[in-house]
Amino acid sequence: MRTFSRRAAMTAAAGTTAALALGAPAVSAAAAETLLPTGRQYRITSGKQSLTVAEIGAELRSWTVDGRAILAGHPDNSMGDSHMGKILLPWSDRIAGGKYKFEGVDYETPITEHWSGCAIHGLMYFAPWSLVKQESNRLVLGSVLYPQYGYPFLLKFQTEYVLAKSGLRVTLTATNAGDKPAPFGSGYHPYFKADPLVDNAKLTIAASTYLINDDKGVPAGRAPVAGTPNDFRTAKVVGAAPLDLAYTDLARTSTESTLAELATPDGHKVQLWADEKNKYLLVYSDDYAVDRPIRKAIAIEPVTGPGNSFNSGEDLIVLKPGQTFRSTWGVRTNAL
Repeated sequence: MRTFSRRAAMTAAAGTTAALALGAPAVSAAAAETLLPTGRQYRITSGKQSLTVAEIGAELRSWTVDGRAILAGHPDNSMGDSHMGKILLPWSDRIAGGKYKFEGVDYETPITEHWSGCAIHGLMYFAPWSLVKQESNRLVLGSVLYPQYGYPFLLKFQTEYVLAKSGLRVTLTATNAGDKPAPFGSGYHPYFKADPLVDNAKLTIAASTYLINDDKGVPAGRAPVAGTPNDFRTAKVVGAAPLDLAYTDLARTSTESTLAELATPDGHKVQLWADEKNKYLLVYSDDYAVDRPIRKAIAIEPVTGPGNSFNSGEDLIVLKPGQTFRSTWGVRTNAL
């Protein structure tokens, strides 16, 4: 059996060796395109807003409003950590043991989180996305997920980023381009700055239920938030306790009603909304940041299903051949 190594895969992604054909002229370094760990950088603007999306992982690398950074990000010359800003496809969160059964067939995907022994956040967060269309305030990137060991399905993706008057809008389109049904889920992993610390920020989450995880971070049950420290239906200070939970039973009063709000002590607010396809919010207080200060940002992730949905079947999406899935989410800020 072939052994998959995440370390080997990441090493290969970090740098490649170019081979010149015999007799081909050498190309000077100055003439060659500069390669970045995050790939090409695509920038769009609208009024006071500026958005930068990276080629690798269709990453939301930077969004500023009137010069203020709304998203926590990393330099374009570093790989980043903690799935910061990445798109999560064709599943979000974990597959327990990297194993699942679909339509009577057993599959095994590479383990990408070794402490838990799970496959986490899909297969596209280090994949390149190509430019489909770029306008002043609109960007569309596309990518294809080809069949591979553990996920032998063919999916075609497009993701659209728009700087609207109200803020940022993100729309994902996923099409099953293969000849058999495919298990599917999606999510995004934006981190929002919480200066000076997450501890000092006020958080609101319009959800009445949270998921209870086992020691591997895999859902083992669910419980009402009422009467627990996990109840953020009314805004309250986050405090020093780590936060790493999935919320569901989201309270929507309109198509773009606020599902989560983060307010910092200086009065700045961001509000996240998501359509009904996104039934869960993952909330993480950035306690395990790598080579950067911890708890300076908070991840609020709109996702379609809970962790381990490939095994539980809970809110699992099955795309039939030729079927297209579409979902939208967005962020508002009072800096606009």
